Amino acid sequence: MAKTKETFFVHTLSNGLRCILKRVPTSAVCYCSMTIGAGSRDERADEIGMAHLLEHTLFKGTEKRKAWQVNCRLENLGGELNAFTTKEETVVHATVLKGDFGKAVELMDDIIFHSTFPTAEVEKEKKVIYDEIGIYKDSPEERIYDEFEELLFEGSELGHAILGTRAALRRHTSKKIGAFVERNYTTDRMVFAVCGPIGEAQFVRTVERYFGAEPATTKSQSRVAPVAVGRFDREVVDKATHQVRSVMGCRAYALDNPKRVALILLTNLLGGPTAASVLNVALRERNALTYCAEALYTPLSDTGIFTIYFSCDKENLEQCREVVRDELQRLAEEPLSPRRLSQAKKQFIGQFTITAENGEAYMLGVGKSYLSFGSVDTIGEIYERVEAISAEEIQNVAREIFGNLSSLTYL
Repeated sequence: MAKTKETFFVHTLSNGLRCILKRVPTSAVCYCSMTIGAGSRDERADEIGMAHLLEHTLFKGTEKRKAWQVNCRLENLGGELNAFTTKEETVVHATVLKGDFGKAVELMDDIIFHSTFPTAEVEKEKKVIYDEIGIYKDSPEERIYDEFEELLFEGSELGHAILGTRAALRRHTSKKIGAFVERNYTTDRMVFAVCGPIGEAQFVRTVERYFGAEPATTKSQSRVAPVAVGRFDREVVDKATHQVRSVMGCRAYALDNPKRVALILLTNLLGGPTAASVLNVALRERNALTYCAEALYTPLSDTGIFTIYFSCDKENLEQCREVVRDELQRLAEEPLSPRRLSQAKKQFIGQFTITAENGEAYMLGVGKSYLSFGSVDTIGEIYERVEAISAEEIQNVAREIFGNLSSLTYL
């Protein structure tokens, strides 16, 4: 047992599962998450959509519970149980009152380590996912990102959509789901994180009682880094939409790249969730060309994804592109003034601090960070990293990233 950077309490079980606590004595709520290092990129060629199907079917029955008992266990107490899948992780998370912490841990242990994936329930859940796929197909704002990443990571497991396809899902069975679990849901690639009013002694007792009883397992399958692809500019006619949607982007820095923090700040400055972002001011406020424009950066273990998205009327497409190119060129060629850089840092730090007040969001970030790095930066350390970024670093990152953009446009 050890304290990590004075703020987080860490306890590693004998089976290798790491447990981390951020104690918040004033809260009445416990936010819990199990972050598992298995996502859609860990699927084999005949397993497309498996990680997401597995996430759904974790709730469909265990060795001692029926599906309705899983779903009602915490809800009847006023709590919540949910999960989500990304390209590199699956996360099961629960929110409960302080007194129900043990019940949440017991249930999470049961569904993660003892789910049975009943055939009838698996077949029903496939139909639910078919509907989810249909929702995405009806949403060009969502679909364009998936299709862009298919082009960006062509030939790689990172290239296929997390939801999979109907054809692929039809082939998946309970036995195949169990094989995926055995290969990927290993204790050495799991982090259990808690944010709430739990003491260290209670935390250790509870995780030892439930998670500590599970056997040690090790993930043997290694990920293959995506091969390089050339730049592309694609236009696709989409008769089902009235507006043009456009994504520009490229591969970006991995999680361990020291330039990552500068790109996070640059992305927030360019197209973050504020009215003062560069793209929002240039496209919407100044020229009234679009309702929505944003920039996103998602770092992964061995690569990353940077994108710019906007939608507009068809007759405004070329003007929007020109405005975006002008703003990108300006950021690459002109260093930010001291005043503008200071404003960008203050805005980002304020936004980050407000998000950190959300216990669930903060807990999810802690789990991912500890899984990726084996440590978690305190808020103060994050402030210091952001404050240390220079205008020259921002400019160099802009030159490096903006010079590699590809595009996909729905017309």
